[in-house]
Amino acid sequence: MATPSRMPRYNTRNDGAGPYASFYCDVCSREYRSQPDVTGTIAKDIGRSAASDALRRLPFGGAIANSVMGQDPRYTNSLSPQQLNSAWGQVQQYFRECPTCHQIVCVSDFDEQSGFCRQDSPRRDEMARAQAEQAAGMAKGLASAFGLGSVIQNAAEAAKRAGGQAARCPKDGTLAAPGTKFCPQCGSPMVQPSAELCPSCGAEVGAAKFCPQCGTKIEHAPAAPPAPARCPNCGAETQGAKFCPECGTKIA
Repeated sequence: MATPSRMPRYNTRNDGAGPYASFYCDVCSREYRSQPDVTGTIAKDIGRSAASDALRRLPFGGAIANSVMGQDPRYTNSLSPQQLNSAWGQVQQYFRECPTCHQIVCVSDFDEQSGFCRQDSPRRDEMARAQAEQAAGMAKGLASAFGLGSVIQNAAEAAKRAGGQAARCPKDGTLAAPGTKFCPQCGSPMVQPSAELCPSCGAEVGAAKFCPQCGTKIEHAPAAPPAPARCPNCGAETQGAKFCPECGTKIA
């Protein structure tokens, strides 16, 4: 597993136990937090907490306390470069760097098998179908639990076909109805499904009238009517004539 070449987006926080860093996935913004140095905070706090608290209750007491006693880790939100590197070391195992887009993404948005983020993975269609199957399975389980299994008994099969029948965004993997020209999430041009599939089992049928796998009759979209033949000289419609009815030119 390659170590990311840089840190992802982050910010620093303090919940009262000392400062820590939160790092975010470049794709889904999932947050991974480091742990504050609680032991160091307690050690620095011994012997000065009472005086520090007393000073901070006075007007401008915070600045005085920081000047006299140094910045109290219970109140600071900043991390030194060394502390930041230490915080990144705690969570970098949950991040990967895509060699194509160079985004730093969490493991949920990375395809470990191909070594690319899910957006750039050569297996993105396969993963989209697997996600659709999983979502359909969960829906079917919930429906069965509430006595609605018969309503969506074909949900898993429909989801299995969705990856091949749906238009897909090449940027973020969003699936939409065939014919959708632009991604509803990011606006990128959608990739349309290329193969005609059986509406029953999802098998590719090509120009066949019946599915070769299950025998379902295939209703193909009607072919576009052929363009009318025209005279190469004057452009008039020839309607199958060997010579143009307008100018007499011989039609090849």
